[in-house]
Amino acid sequence: MTAPKPHAAAAAKTQKKPFYTSLSTQVLFGIALAIVFGYVSPAKAAAMKPLGDAFIRLITMIITLVIFCTVVSGIAGMQDMKKVGRVGGKALIYFEAVSTLALIIGLVVGNVMQPGSGFNINPATLDAKAVSDYAGQAKAQNVTDFLMQIIPTTITDAFAKGNILQVLLVALLFGFALSLAGARARPLVDLFEALTHAVFRIINILMRLAPIGAFGAMAFTVGRFGVASLGPLLKLIATFYICGILFVVLVLGAIAAAAGFSIFKFLRYIKEEILLVLAVSSSEPALPTLMGKMERLGCSEALVGLVVPTGYTFNTDGTSIYMTLAALFVAQATNTHLTLTQQLTILGVAILTSKGASGVQGAAFIALVGTLMVIPAIPVAGMALILGIDRFMSMLRAAINMLGNGVATVVVARWENEIDPDTLRRNLA
Repeated sequence: MTAPKPHAAAAAKTQKKPFYTSLSTQVLFGIALAIVFGYVSPAKAAAMKPLGDAFIRLITMIITLVIFCTVVSGIAGMQDMKKVGRVGGKALIYFEAVSTLALIIGLVVGNVMQPGSGFNINPATLDAKAVSDYAGQAKAQNVTDFLMQIIPTTITDAFAKGNILQVLLVALLFGFALSLAGARARPLVDLFEALTHAVFRIINILMRLAPIGAFGAMAFTVGRFGVASLGPLLKLIATFYICGILFVVLVLGAIAAAAGFSIFKFLRYIKEEILLVLAVSSSEPALPTLMGKMERLGCSEALVGLVVPTGYTFNTDGTSIYMTLAALFVAQATNTHLTLTQQLTILGVAILTSKGASGVQGAAFIALVGTLMVIPAIPVAGMALILGIDRFMSMLRAAINMLGNGVATVVVARWENEIDPDTLRRNLA
């Protein structure tokens, strides 16, 4: 009897795998169940919030270790130290170009679609207290303040606070030091490589809880806010979702095509991360698995460790679209006329305030409040209009933020000739 070919046996084994064992299927089922539960029993569904919060905390507790180990072992194993600076420079140029384009798109769409026209809201009738807590968190900062915040008070302080950029800075310094130490530091490099594998094993274990986390987060959203809350502000939500989807298909799609891959195949490749981010309204829980998938795609460990964490702060495409679009909505809803100079001021301020608004729930809302505080003509109390629907909008903006960073990683890897188009297309398939 002829033995089956290895690839045929592997294919048969793959076919035997039940569909319900797929993480994306389980997450999708959790989301669907949560929507039904939230509609049938809103009060009980809202009480499921701790399930979503607990899952997010489980993932975020390990993120700093993932970044630190990946960057240190990646850089320490690189022969060309100039490549680190070159990769970082290319990534930052890409981030600024695409996120600024996203801000401009939000501004243009807001002027064309006029989502806030017809509301005729008197700012005096709005509940300013509802926004006061966010206004207290929104602190105006200049470039110097932003750069100073990247430097931690102590090394342990960076890990204790979970500040991604601070951890990245420490990891870069540590990686460079190990590389310069040469053979004497080899045992320590091997230790970090082993620790990296162990940390990703932990992530694999925690991701089994993703369906439960997605269920808890989505049940709370539907139960607490309800689908009915979307009605009065449906035009703003529809405008944002259509604009966001078109940004992914047209802008990121064009960038992906120029880099030699299909955006639709890339979406399929990271479908688990997209579903998870949509469910929990935060892009941070997907960061570790996104990094792992980018490495499996062919991007080097050092490049992934540099681009993905940095992008979570500097490359917030979804947040950028939201900020300029929502700012114009508040102005239009309160019949506040904005001159071209004022709109350009919003754009300029948002370029800075949008940084660091990725990952954490509500961070984009706080950043938008901080942006509006710079333009006295726009009543900050107008943010109370969209406070109730912000959770629904944060679902898409977090997904676009995460997706944009995945595309950016592949693009920079292509610029560095780390992966050729044929290999990329084969891995995505």
